[in-house]
Amino acid sequence: VDYAYGENEDGTPMITNNNVLGQIYNIDEAAFLAGYLAAGTTKTGKVGTFGGINIPPVTIFMDGFYYGVQKYNADNGTKVEVLGWDPMTQKGLFTENFEKLDDGRTFAQNLVDEGADIVMPVAGPVGLGSAALASELGTDKLIIIGVDSDQYESDTANQAVYLTSVLKNMDVTTFNAIKAVIEGNFAGGVTVGTLENAGVGLAPYHDMDSTVSQELKDKIVALQTGI
Repeated sequence: VDYAYGENEDGTPMITNNNVLGQIYNIDEAAFLAGYLAAGTTKTGKVGTFGGINIPPVTIFMDGFYYGVQKYNADNGTKVEVLGWDPMTQKGLFTENFEKLDDGRTFAQNLVDEGADIVMPVAGPVGLGSAALASELGTDKLIIIGVDSDQYESDTANQAVYLTSVLKNMDVTTFNAIKAVIEGNFAGGVTVGTLENAGVGLAPYHDMDSTVSQELKDKIVALQTGI
């Protein structure tokens, strides 16, 4: 899960048996929607993101988020700025760990100090520190976008601060793999979770639902269909 075997140095596949299925995810598709949503929700005109470590499974979230903001700007003639990540140089803000909640608090505070009022931490449990800070500051100062799972459901101490979460729906792809085994058509290889097959997506807006205009909600749905 969240891994697929590649090729050996001579170009042959690392796995030739048909009893192995790699499950990977086009999470940038869902993060793109989150970026568009953030750009349409920010009041300061600045949104931010930071990662745990500068590796592709992290930066793919940040890439999608960045380009979603750019799409919003192009559609609406705005100039919402993304702090913390530049996809052209692949450089940005990274805590260099996935464990220290204090880093999540510090990095989010720094982004707030630079003007961001919406932040997407892509750093596992580190992001819980950002959410705790948002609870203290209030959602008029800082709103959080979660990653991987619906953090509104898992971070019950800070539910009110989550605008949405960028979902990597491992349950969907794993269920489909099990279903294929039961039905006798499991083939192995690689499966890719996308918006189209519900392998990735956006979580509900939950407590923030009333802050998202119907026009923006409709646009997100249209974008998802387009992608």
